[in-house]
Amino acid sequence: MRAGTLHLPALPPLSLYVHLPWCLKKCPYCDFNSHERRAGTDATAQQALYVDALLADLEASLPLVWGRPVHSVFMGGGTPSLFEPEAIDRLISGVRARVPLAPDCEITLEANPGTFERERFAAFRAAGVTRLSIGVQSFNDRFLHAIGRVHDGAQARAAVAEAARSFDTFNLDLMYALPGQTLSDLVQDLRTALAFEPPHLSVYHLTIEPNTVFAKFPPQVPEDDVAWDMLDQITALTASAQLARYEVSAYARAGHRCVHNLNYWRFGDYLGIGAGAHGKLSFAHRIVRQQRHRQPEVYMSKALTGQAVAQAHEVARRDLPFEYMLNALRLKEGFTLAHYMEVTGMPPSSLQAPLQQAEQSGWLVQDGTTWRPTTRGFDFLSDVQTLFLPPG
Repeated sequence: MRAGTLHLPALPPLSLYVHLPWCLKKCPYCDFNSHERRAGTDATAQQALYVDALLADLEASLPLVWGRPVHSVFMGGGTPSLFEPEAIDRLISGVRARVPLAPDCEITLEANPGTFERERFAAFRAAGVTRLSIGVQSFNDRFLHAIGRVHDGAQARAAVAEAARSFDTFNLDLMYALPGQTLSDLVQDLRTALAFEPPHLSVYHLTIEPNTVFAKFPPQVPEDDVAWDMLDQITALTASAQLARYEVSAYARAGHRCVHNLNYWRFGDYLGIGAGAHGKLSFAHRIVRQQRHRQPEVYMSKALTGQAVAQAHEVARRDLPFEYMLNALRLKEGFTLAHYMEVTGMPPSSLQAPLQQAEQSGWLVQDGTTWRPTTRGFDFLSDVQTLFLPPG
């Protein structure tokens, strides 16, 4: 709680991220902190101990967020839907007992489409989950097999139908530029997804991340020109289905934008608990980033003794322009200099040169007090963000 070099006029909204690390099988493209559930493991006992560790972690963190309302809770993984509904119920109840949740708090759970998880959806709703995010990726068995998913197309369609019955708002995750995928294949996947009238859709380009199976054994993916054509089709078909593109990869109907992700992109605060979870917390004069221990067993033993945090550092002033823009430029709505100053404590002059360069390149446009990415800026997002890196 020591003094720092910033002067924040107010603290941004606070969210809670909860990492549930286990999955049935590690996907070859996945670089998240996920771990295959070992055969012979007593899953119920493991989940109970992990929830104990999460609540101990949260309790030890209370002095850092005391009295601040939590506007969203996001349970990510891994495959959180592998957890028993009773464990999720105890977790949500434990969170409610320790931090004040806003009356309209969004509580998201990531789920996979397998039959085993699908049968739990209504129970998750009863436990307090308000929003489900389903990792469909594709409805085509050939592409699901190519990217190592454990479900098939029939299970994906059944899971989405069940989500629509149990939840007022839910998200579907799709991927494109998959191994062997053509433009017509992508259109078919997208039309199948849109036929369910999802309130929210996230569509991600398959990327080959370091330290993954695909990095070691790269698959044959579509050429860049084909991927650009796919993105054009995604933009057109989602718009015709009244899903507005509000972020680079996110499309939503009115009233169904993801509160949790919006808080990330607006440089809000988030407390991250669970194995390997990251967090960002603001104080009057500094901004701090934290990371928990990555290995689940190590995390549990450390968290139960109040030592869940493996690393913590203060964000340097010189890094704040880039950290802010890394998030804000993903949003179609853009940002204002007033908001930048409010959440970073930095002066507008710290953005002047890169903003001018981005405007001259046709990547950003100024509309009154708001700066927004152009269509070209969205297409070249990484290049725009790079302009805000600290010199040297």
